[in-house]
Amino acid sequence: MPTRFVPDRSSRPLPCPALSRNLLIGPLVAALVAVFAGGQPARADEAGSGALVLRREGGAPVEAPRLKADAAITVSGPTARATITQAFRNTTAEWVEGTYLFPLPEDAAVDSMKLVIGDRVIVADIRERQAARQAYEAAKAEGKAAALTEQQRPNLFTNAVANIGPGETVLVQITYQQTVRQSGGTSSLRLPTVAAPRYSPAPPALHLASDGPAAPDPVPDRKAIAAPVLDPARHGPVNPLTLSIDLKAGFPLGAVRSATHPIRVEDVSESERRVTLADGATAADRDFELTWTPAPGAGPTVGLFRERVAGAEAVLAVVTPPTDAAPAAPTPRDVVFVIDNSGSMGGASMRQAKASLLVGLDRLRPGDRFNVIRFDHSMETVFSDIVPADETHLDRAKAFVAGLEASGGTEMLAPLKAALQDATPDEAGRLRQVVFLTDGAIGNEAQIFSAIASGRGRTRLFMVGIGSAPNGYLMRHAAELGRGSFTQIGSADQVADRMRELLVKLESPAVTDLTATFSAAADVTPSQMPDLYRGEPLTVAARMPEAKGTLTLAGRIGGQPWQAVLRLDAAADGAGIGKVWARAKIGDAETARITGRLTADSADAAILQLALDHGLTTRLTSLVAIDATPRRPHGARLARTDLPLNLPAGWDFEAVFGPGGEPVPAKPPVQRRAGAAPIQTAAAQPVALPQTATDFEIRGLIGAFLLGLGLWLAARARRLA
Repeated sequence: MPTRFVPDRSSRPLPCPALSRNLLIGPLVAALVAVFAGGQPARADEAGSGALVLRREGGAPVEAPRLKADAAITVSGPTARATITQAFRNTTAEWVEGTYLFPLPEDAAVDSMKLVIGDRVIVADIRERQAARQAYEAAKAEGKAAALTEQQRPNLFTNAVANIGPGETVLVQITYQQTVRQSGGTSSLRLPTVAAPRYSPAPPALHLASDGPAAPDPVPDRKAIAAPVLDPARHGPVNPLTLSIDLKAGFPLGAVRSATHPIRVEDVSESERRVTLADGATAADRDFELTWTPAPGAGPTVGLFRERVAGAEAVLAVVTPPTDAAPAAPTPRDVVFVIDNSGSMGGASMRQAKASLLVGLDRLRPGDRFNVIRFDHSMETVFSDIVPADETHLDRAKAFVAGLEASGGTEMLAPLKAALQDATPDEAGRLRQVVFLTDGAIGNEAQIFSAIASGRGRTRLFMVGIGSAPNGYLMRHAAELGRGSFTQIGSADQVADRMRELLVKLESPAVTDLTATFSAAADVTPSQMPDLYRGEPLTVAARMPEAKGTLTLAGRIGGQPWQAVLRLDAAADGAGIGKVWARAKIGDAETARITGRLTADSADAAILQLALDHGLTTRLTSLVAIDATPRRPHGARLARTDLPLNLPAGWDFEAVFGPGGEPVPAKPPVQRRAGAAPIQTAAAQPVALPQTATDFEIRGLIGAFLLGLGLWLAARARRLA
C-alpha cells in the first residue's frame, strides 16, 4: 500500500492567533500600497481647474510650472543668431524645480544662457559638465535660484531651473549660432519646437562575469532623453511659442515662405524681411521652417565671409557647383529603399513615407535594380536580393508598400546593416544607393553612426526625414557619414517636389574627388571633403591668422575637371563665423571618435578644449547660472517636476504608447522576406518610451493576488491547527 505521511503534531508549534492576523494584514497592506503608491513614472493628469498636474516621487502630485517660449532670430547672410526665451511660471504655493526637455537645430552652437528673476540678471558660466551639475545641485540645496543647460544630443537639451518661488515667473534665455542651409538656389532655416518621444533599445540582459565583458547599454542616458508626453485627445496643447525673424539675406529677395506655419512677412528693404507667426503664438508640436529665394537674376554674388575673433580670422566659404555642366551618361543603379513603419510613424507620417517611397519606385529606370526593406521591431525584405526594376517586380513592391501599417518599436540597426550589405563590392559601372525613410525617433544614434562608418563601403546613404518633428541630428550626420544627403518632408504637399529633387540628385553625377586648398596655413573643417550632388553647396570653414591668399576648390563633375578659386581678401563681413567654425570642429572630433580615427580620450580632449575656448555647450560642457543669495526659506520643501511635452503633430498617440498611455510591448525582432516564414534574429526589445499613465491595474492585480494568497494560507493554518 502507498504510504501516507502524517505530520507529527506533537513537534509542531501551537497555532498563534497573531500569526494568522499578520498573514491577513500583510497582503492587505500590499494591496493598499499597490493602489496608492506614489513612486510611479511621471504622468500628466487633469486637475479640476484644467491645470496640468505631474506625479512626483515621494509626495502628492504638484502642478507643473507653466511654460511659454519666444524665439527671436536674426539671419545675416549665411548665418543666423537666435535667442530662445523660456518663461517658467509657478502657479502653486510651493517652491518648485522645473526640468524641461527641448530641441534645437543639430548644428546649433549654444554659447550663452541667462537667468532672469525680476530685475536681476544672472549670466551663466561654461564649465565641465560634472562641475556644472555639482554647482547647480549645491545651489539648489542652499535655496539659491539656479539654472542649468545640458546637451543630451547635439539637437536635444535640458533646462533645469531651481527654487522658483510661489506665484513667481523666471526667464531662461539661451542664445546660439547656426548656418543657413542652401540647396538648389533655396535658402532655409529650421527651428525644432518639440522633442519627439524616442525609442530606446533595451539594455543588455543580466550576464555572468564568466561570460566575458558586458555589452554596453545602447542608450546609457535613456532617462535623460525622456519626458512626459500629453495625449492630445485628453489635453490641449501646452508650451505656446511666439517667433520673430529678421531676415537679412545679403541679396535682393524673391519669395519668402513657410510650408509648416502661417506667417506674416513685412518688407523692410529689397534684401530684408521681418517675419512673424500669423497667429501670434503656436503650439510647440512641429518644426518651423522658413525658405527664401533670390529675386530673378539676383542670386548671391558673394560666397565667402569672414570674422575676426580673438586675434585670428574665421572664414566661411559657401560654393555651389555649376548646374550647367554637361551631364555624364546615366549610370545604372542598385537602390535599396528602407521604410520605417514603427509606431511613431503612425498617422500622417506613414502616409507621407509610403507616398515618398512610391515616388522613388516610379523614378527607377530600365537597367536599375532595387529592393525594399521595412522595419519596426522586426524587419522584412520584399525580395531575397536586389532585382531588376521591371514591371513585375515594381508592381509587387508597390503592393507591399501600400499595405504597410505603423506599429511597434523602432529597431533601426538591423535594417540599416542589411541595406548597407553589398554582395558585389567590386562590381564596377553601377552606383549603389540606400534611400532611408524614417522620423529617426531613436535614442541609440551612436550605434547607427558606428554601423554606417564601418559598413558603408561604396554605398551612398540618403536620409529622408518624415513627419513634423524628425531627429535632424541622426538624419544629417548619418547622411554625412554615408556620403549622401538629407531631405526633409514635413507635410503631404511636400512629398512630390522634395522627392523629385532628391531623386534628380541621385540620378545626376556627383561632384567627386573634392579638395579644398588654402594658399596660407589654415585649420579647415570638414577635414574630409564630402561628395556633392547637383544643387548641393559645399560649406568650408577655416581659422587662420589673417584671411589672405586664396581658397581653391577642385573636383570632377561628370568625369570633367571643375575648379573654383576664391580670393580671401574679398570676403564679406559675417557674424558668428568663429562659433560656426568651432561647432564644426567639434563635430569633426565626434566623427573621428566614431570612425576610430581618434581615440575616445583624444577626441574628448579636443572637444573639451574647443568648448571651453569658445564657450560652447557640448556633451562635455554645460552652462550654469547661480544667484548669489539664498531665497527659499530654510526648511521649505522643494517640489521637482518634469514639464510635459506635446505629441508631435500628425503622430498617433496610441500607436506610440498604446491604449491608456502604456508603452507598446515589443515583439521578438524577426527578419523575413514578404510572405516567408519568420526567422528569429534577436532577443525581444521592449519599447522604452516616456510613460504618461500609471500601472494601477497591474498593482491592483498583484495586491489582490497577495490578499488571496494570505487568506488561503490563513485557512490552511486553521485546518492544520
